[in-house]
Amino acid sequence: MNNFLYNPDWSLYVITDEQLSGRSHVEIARAAIEGGADVIQLRDKTASGRKLYEVAVEIRQLTRAAHVIFIVNDRLDIALASNADGLHVGQSDLPATVTRTLLGKDKILGVSAESVTEAIQAEQAGADYLGVGPIFEARQTKPDAGAPGGLKLLRDIRQQCSVPLVAIGGINATNIHLTLQAGANAVAIISAIVTAPDIQIATQLMQAKIRATKNEIKSI
Repeated sequence: MNNFLYNPDWSLYVITDEQLSGRSHVEIARAAIEGGADVIQLRDKTASGRKLYEVAVEIRQLTRAAHVIFIVNDRLDIALASNADGLHVGQSDLPATVTRTLLGKDKILGVSAESVTEAIQAEQAGADYLGVGPIFEARQTKPDAGAPGGLKLLRDIRQQCSVPLVAIGGINATNIHLTLQAGANAVAIISAIVTAPDIQIATQLMQAKIRATKNEIKSI
């Protein structure tokens, strides 16, 4: 297992989206890294395998130089070919047990969970972290997402699972503290960062809020 995943500073997970941002995956990744992102996930549901591979290789170079975790969404072949740090899969992708076997033990496996049952099953299947959500409304970035589970979903899964939880879905500067207080170890953000006029500054703002909240939680 990649111990870097459990670094206590692993908090801000930025997911790229070219269509939403109007900027390339590489541009988004570079700016987010400069702003202090801990993880970059390459997510593209429409790009060809060749294009996605070329983009993944470039982002792999950026993340390696900055000591930032690089995760590929859905595409096991791209994750392996680009030597990404790991792969994130949803409930409609390859089963987590199969993905874990093909990915290997030295790579990070993230699995989406929209319920306590899915979370428990994913953890038992070998997930290193769970992408929990949607927490808040997030139709802009994922039209097929289920109804928001709210902070209760995070609290319920936190009680049942020991792996890190990454909250996702409608998280922004005004509610980011609530997700951490509800038990999330990290937050995954798309629109609040990739649509910002300055991605680097937006990332810095989110990191500042995360650190402040985590410090508050520690002091309680």
